[in-house]
Amino acid sequence: MTLRLHNTLTGRKEDFEPLEAGHVRMYTCGPTVWNYAHVGNLRAFLFYDLVRRHLRVSGYRVTHVMNLTDIDDRILDQAMHARTTIEEYVKPYAQAFFEDMAALRAERAEHYPRATEHIPEMVDMISSLIEHEYAYIADGDVYFRIDSFPRYGELSHLDRAGLKAGVRVATDKYEKESVSDFALWKRSHPEDEEIGASWDAPFGKGRPGWHIECSAMSKRYLGDTLDIHAGGIDLMFPHHENEIAQSEAANHKTFARVWLHSEHLSDATGEKMSKSAGGFTTLRDLVAAGHDPLAVRMFLIANAHYRSRVRLSPEALHAAAEQVRRLREFAERLDRTTPAGEDDHALARRTAEVRAGYRDALDDDLNLPQGVGLVFDHLREANAALDAGRVGPLNKDALRALLSDVDAHLDVIRAEEPGLAEEVERLIAERETARRERDFARADRIREDLKSRGIALEDSKDGVRWRRLRPAERS
Repeated sequence: MTLRLHNTLTGRKEDFEPLEAGHVRMYTCGPTVWNYAHVGNLRAFLFYDLVRRHLRVSGYRVTHVMNLTDIDDRILDQAMHARTTIEEYVKPYAQAFFEDMAALRAERAEHYPRATEHIPEMVDMISSLIEHEYAYIADGDVYFRIDSFPRYGELSHLDRAGLKAGVRVATDKYEKESVSDFALWKRSHPEDEEIGASWDAPFGKGRPGWHIECSAMSKRYLGDTLDIHAGGIDLMFPHHENEIAQSEAANHKTFARVWLHSEHLSDATGEKMSKSAGGFTTLRDLVAAGHDPLAVRMFLIANAHYRSRVRLSPEALHAAAEQVRRLREFAERLDRTTPAGEDDHALARRTAEVRAGYRDALDDDLNLPQGVGLVFDHLREANAALDAGRVGPLNKDALRALLSDVDAHLDVIRAEEPGLAEEVERLIAERETARRERDFARADRIREDLKSRGIALEDSKDGVRWRRLRPAERS
């Protein structure tokens, strides 16, 4: 079955093919590091991880860019109240984001650009928009002229007649009823200089608006046209709509070919989880309450399809923990079971059917809940076969392969070795020292030793990354 994805832009499922054969360029909207990420944010981030993992399972090389917004109105306000720079203010929240993602076993993206490190690219794009009259300067601010882009609103199916003419919004927060021209650049104020939130530009000293950040950074790392742009549904309007307008106006090319949006996570009352609304739950809160991060992962990606709302509750988390337990216990039982002398051919056929059904579910717009449901149904039959001594060598290999397929997406079955991450990073550092000293034999031994432990090293221009191998890759 061909991979089919629901493209928000067209409103339908479409066969997916990247522009460059075998290589997917994907941009995903990351955290604004003004506070800890809440569990609703993490649902979107784990959705990106699911997309990335299935693309890799499907044989694609993926270049994934996930931005960190380290400048916006909330960060400025908080830094000023804390009497510190924006750089110092965001540092613990950026670190916490990476810690949360590691605890949830999200694969690392290839690039994590920060807005404050890409101001020149933003200034260049804004200058081009001004030059071609897509943007204008007003009182030291720079605004994008929506009327200059007739396709504005296509992503969110917005009725342009509903836009209020002449209304300009000068903050990073918008409501639909007050949207018109949006800010690309905000003039500097004296307090901005004190906290390191002001940069020189031909159109005046200031700082970027929120939307231009993603357009400039995605162009820097992925080029003018993306294969996939993903984000939470709350970002579709106005953020993604504005990204399309400013990117296509500046580059004169399609900005993103496929748009993917994940739905909200609701709190216990059924309301969308939001930091701005006050009450929100972080991963740290859930861990402190006794929940396993991998149960949280299971709940967030396998409890409901990514385009469906889901409600956070202790009961749902406990159910997810039970699913993790069942998968692990079956995997452990399978490993310690001595194969029967003969294989049950009916079981083998059924296992093959479930593997195919699981893959079909993932290829059908990443329907992980449906695929996982098939697997759990089959585990009952497989456990009964183990009880009856009907699992022969071929059955055992087939069931292991099924679990490997599932854990390529879930990544909850394997147990984490205590201190594994620290050990791998230490060995990577030793390998880099050996390479600098031209001791290539030692460098190769370290790589092979890690591979024998199920860890693959991947060298890139951005340094050495590591990932865990699936069982089928270890030979």
